[in-house]
Amino acid sequence: MEYNTTRNHLIMREYGRHIQKMIDYVITIEDREKRQKNAHALIELMGFLNPHLKNVEDFRHKLWDHLFLVSDFKLDVDSPYPIPTRETLKANPERLPYPKKYPRYSHLGKNLEVVINKALEEENSEKRSGFANAIAYYMKLAYNTWHKELVHDDAIRNELNSITNGSLEFTNTPFVKAYRERDNRDNNRFRGGKNNNFQQRNGNGRNDRNNKGGGKHFKKRFK
Repeated sequence: MEYNTTRNHLIMREYGRHIQKMIDYVITIEDREKRQKNAHALIELMGFLNPHLKNVEDFRHKLWDHLFLVSDFKLDVDSPYPIPTRETLKANPERLPYPKKYPRYSHLGKNLEVVINKALEEENSEKRSGFANAIAYYMKLAYNTWHKELVHDDAIRNELNSITNGSLEFTNTPFVKAYRERDNRDNNRFRGGKNNNFQQRNGNGRNDRNNKGGGKHFKKRFK
């Protein structure tokens, strides 16, 4: 009996132990033509066991790369694609520079600063006013998202003036409902309507039953 502790390391678990044993056997075949034929059969079997690879672009290229990877790059066969090496498949990707942005106003974020700078560069008065209204709306929305108390429009106007040195000023009121008030109002309306309907149904049903039952008892008592 074989135990996993005595077996070779399983290189790719998605293909299983049997595929790895087949590849190890194909490596030992001395006849090159027979070895090539068995390699193509292994590619078909690997694609059958992993049908999700068919959704990957150029999936057969991926299968051939996996074949050489599982064989530890010892399989000597012809491939329709460039034969990979250990260095190309296991090379570390290049380090990507992480974007470092330090917003001046952390409670508003960096994206709003980008929009404000774009609005300050706008020369068209109508577009500039539209930018100001959208920025004020977003500022009030962000404030109501992270704070319990409501914020007045004058506070938004003063903060926007301090950020832009008075260059931007919104004209319309940034109408943003408070989520708690809206949810509480909807819940109270739902509960009130439900209770009223329930009471009306119970009251009507009780009166109907009393009226019907009262008539029957009245007849029985005076017969």
